[in-house]
Amino acid sequence: MSGQVIGVIGGTGNLGAAIAWRLARAGRTVLIGSRKAEAAQEKAAELGHGLVGMANADAAAQADLIIVTVPFSAQEATLADIKPHVVGKIVVDTTVPLVPPKVMRVQLPAEGSAAARAQGLLGEGVTMVSGFHNVAAHKLAQDIDVGCDVLVFGDDKAARAEVVALADAMGLRGLHAGALVNSAAAEAMTSILIFMNKTYKVDGAGIRITGELIPPAD
Repeated sequence: MSGQVIGVIGGTGNLGAAIAWRLARAGRTVLIGSRKAEAAQEKAAELGHGLVGMANADAAAQADLIIVTVPFSAQEATLADIKPHVVGKIVVDTTVPLVPPKVMRVQLPAEGSAAARAQGLLGEGVTMVSGFHNVAAHKLAQDIDVGCDVLVFGDDKAARAEVVALADAMGLRGLHAGALVNSAAAEAMTSILIFMNKTYKVDGAGIRITGELIPPAD
């Protein structure tokens, strides 16, 4: 991944900023994208570590790998904005289909998952991967052990492996979780975790996979 440029689309939001900060701190070259270039530039200056801010479309055009970190309500418009710039690239979708006000109820879209929806919106010219659905953004933004696994989904094993490695670089534990269609499970789990946060007064519940895991062969 030497020389790889990562573009975080929606990088001024809580999750996007935390991912960008963690990756930049780990020595990666990261661009923060936003609807307004000025907002992205301000966030990049605030976070430091060599981060650079620009408009979403520009970040997508200049990046080798793109991480989309926007709310479900903004997914369609954001993907339309970057679509001309992501052909032939890996796009990581972190979108969770939360529909206010009932965010504690699973409400998957007609396509089966937000990741499948993203694949349909961007077309077959991109390699779609999904992940980072169950990590509390406010914990990720702190210099702490978050204690949460990142389940990574995608039909291309090599692309999944790249994203697993990025999660590891961020101080998390990235895990292969199978085909893109499986993303529905992690997306649905977010609503369950929100319910558990409220019910059990948890400050950002996450998930951990138990047992001794042997890394898959390349």
